Amino acid sequence: MVRPKKNRFVEAEPETTYFKPRAIPLSELEEVCLSIEEIEALKLKFLNELEQEEAAKKMQVSRTTFWRIFSSAGKKISDALINGKAIKIEGGTYKITRRR
Repeated sequence: MVRPKKNRFVEAEPETTYFKPRAIPLSELEEVCLSIEEIEALKLKFLNELEQEEAAKKMQVSRTTFWRIFSSAGKKISDALINGKAIKIEGGTYKITRRR
């Protein structure tokens, strides 16, 4: 029996949820799907410039879980950019938290 995933805490859902290469109809593109928590991990690491430990604390996960989420996001984005795929942002196991 698989253990259920715990919620990952994110500050907010992204306003933009879709990216695609220019001048290619969506019907001709493959998609990669990023979860909300993957976007949060990228934001904390790259935009907020947090270290892995601090970012993990903000998401209320372990450092290894944060690294798995972050690495998964990086792999998916690399695939989309290198292979010309669309990026769809949706889903995941998360809870919105308010930070002051």
